Amino acid sequence: MKVFQNSGLMRGYVPRLRRLAERAKTFAAKRAAFLNDRYGASHFLLPVLVGDANAFFANGDDPELQGAWAFENGVKADSSLEDILLAQIEAHGAEVFYNLDPVRFPSAFLQRLPGCVKRKIAWSASPAKNADFSAYDRLLCNFPSLIADYEARGLSCAYFTPSHDPVMDEYAKRRDRPIDVLFVGGYSQYHMNRAAILDAVAELGGTYKIAYHMYRSRLTRLSDTPLGWVGPLTKYRTPRSVLNIAKDPVFGRDYYDVLSRSKIVLNIATEIAGEFRGNMRCWEAMGSAGLLLTDEGVYPEGMNETNMATYSGRDEVVKSIRRLLDNPDDMKQLSNRGHEMIRTEYSKQKQWEAFQALL
Repeated sequence: MKVFQNSGLMRGYVPRLRRLAERAKTFAAKRAAFLNDRYGASHFLLPVLVGDANAFFANGDDPELQGAWAFENGVKADSSLEDILLAQIEAHGAEVFYNLDPVRFPSAFLQRLPGCVKRKIAWSASPAKNADFSAYDRLLCNFPSLIADYEARGLSCAYFTPSHDPVMDEYAKRRDRPIDVLFVGGYSQYHMNRAAILDAVAELGGTYKIAYHMYRSRLTRLSDTPLGWVGPLTKYRTPRSVLNIAKDPVFGRDYYDVLSRSKIVLNIATEIAGEFRGNMRCWEAMGSAGLLLTDEGVYPEGMNETNMATYSGRDEVVKSIRRLLDNPDDMKQLSNRGHEMIRTEYSKQKQWEAFQALL
């Protein structure tokens, strides 16, 4: 079975990728630089990561990567990214098209796929109310509430999860962890609950080493300038306590590194999936053998009180952090069990087997 997996790039990650691939001239070298950095690796199928000839991977929205392939394969220089992706799929002879970026490549794109493609699968973990996914054979997600919403729209869906990146096992071995509490993630005008939790935890900065690496939205950054002192932007301003701690976002192996230097990894879920939890940070925190401290909710199978810690609000999160850091042996047992669970129960091999079963 030939599988073509397509992904996409977050805008904030692109500058890092350009630096990493600065000397890479060929498509293969540019793609290798990306895959080696492990950005998004929780979602990449096993055959992609081991270099199986029956699997092909591309970031269909990356003009530098796709332009290199077009040049090497005689595709016109002025071809659109959509046309280049179609040419890649046909050249590979893909039987399965697995798309991690279905908003950019929705049903209209699928109508142009070559005849070799027999199955069209997409991953989506956001409501995407205005996107047309109707031409996909199956939509994958690990949030039951979103699956119910998709099915109400007439879409065929299946439960499918991220997996543990085995490269993280080397990072998990680290014992010197100077960061007491780490948060890495997005921050925007839609993250009001996240702001409250981060503000509460930041107050512990005088006692513990707290590290925030945040990717802030343009509107949030604007609200933190003098333009946000008065008027409608005021409500979006980042709490001063958080700004005093916040550093630039980290991606790829830099993210793995900072995870490996942290005792507690704080997760603050968004509201898009209701009571259901299971964003990528859960897999990444456990994968690095940091202790996942996360908000209460319904978690994927295996994630429970034996291998992680939960909180119910801003007051309890502070109490939880103090309790955990005051009991380092108990905390370490939890984090070790979390790493072992994620490494075995959510391995790349099991993810690949589950994907094949869905077909």
